[in-house]
Amino acid sequence: MDSPSPSSVSPTKQEDDHVTSITEEHETTCWGCGLRLIISPYAPIFKCGWCGAITNHNARKYDNKYFWLRRLRDRCFVVILLLFMLFIIGSGVWAIYPTIFSTGYFYGIFHMTITVILSIATLSTYVLASFRSPGAPPRIYWGSYPAMGRNGLMDYTFCNVCSNPKSPNTHHCRSCGMCVLDMDHHCPFIGNCVGAGNHRSFILFLMSAVTSTFYVSIVSAYILYQIWPPLRHIPSVTLTWSTIFTYLAESALPFLISVESLSIRGFLLIYLFFASVSVEIGLAVLLWQQICFIYEGKTYLSSLSSNSNGNDEVEEKDCQNIVRFFGCSNPATRYLLSFWNFKKSHKK
Repeated sequence: MDSPSPSSVSPTKQEDDHVTSITEEHETTCWGCGLRLIISPYAPIFKCGWCGAITNHNARKYDNKYFWLRRLRDRCFVVILLLFMLFIIGSGVWAIYPTIFSTGYFYGIFHMTITVILSIATLSTYVLASFRSPGAPPRIYWGSYPAMGRNGLMDYTFCNVCSNPKSPNTHHCRSCGMCVLDMDHHCPFIGNCVGAGNHRSFILFLMSAVTSTFYVSIVSAYILYQIWPPLRHIPSVTLTWSTIFTYLAESALPFLISVESLSIRGFLLIYLFFASVSVEIGLAVLLWQQICFIYEGKTYLSSLSSNSNGNDEVEEKDCQNIVRFFGCSNPATRYLLSFWNFKKSHKK
């Protein structure tokens, strides 16, 4: 029997080899359920049809080479801010309360009580926000088809640093070296991420810090007014544009002379006033931004991702988001919120 000619066998064999090479080239494995998938070579990002996990072959792999330097920077910020807060508390008590107690014993005890409450609240919430875990994502089963049900990892991605699944509201922080659930941002001033585990403590710290700095600015301004040396009397004149500049020029010299006669307490009160006002403005802006995000049911990172993706669908803006965030679930709060929502619906 004649053997088949090479020309009759070669096309079929070449076609089989060609099909086999394409299959092997485009075959990959889903990290979520372990199923083998066939994808297009032009799809570096794909979604598994069974578990819903997203695979990104172009994901960046972060270098943890300088991780310890970032942690050292954050801890130095924490130490510096703790020393600054202790300095403000101690110097404020030393500069303010001799004058407060001289006006009356009751006023001294009253302001001392306020100072102790605000100091304890600010320091304790700062320590909680700094040293409490920002919130690690929950552990889930993944990697095998029997254990992973359908849509069990919907829109999950894979963290190449932690080697664990990452939900859509989870982000990896290079400074903390971990994945953070509901991550808002990494704050170097608390040396920690703001996430699901310490977001409430961070907001309470901002509230107590804004209240404390407002109190310090008001009290220091009042004490400065009480202890400021008297200015040289300047005769009153009819105010016009020419007389205003003359009045300011004549007032500058007595003011500078009075500053020279200020005591150390006076200079310290000036510093406390300007430092507290500047810190108060910055923290108040940050607090307002955070409250707005909570009201909208978002975090800072989620708002950035929605804006970059052009996604206009947002969570419902409601005061219930703020109530759920702070965990206030008593009947009086529910009644007030229902009354507020009733008024809003009738205004529409």
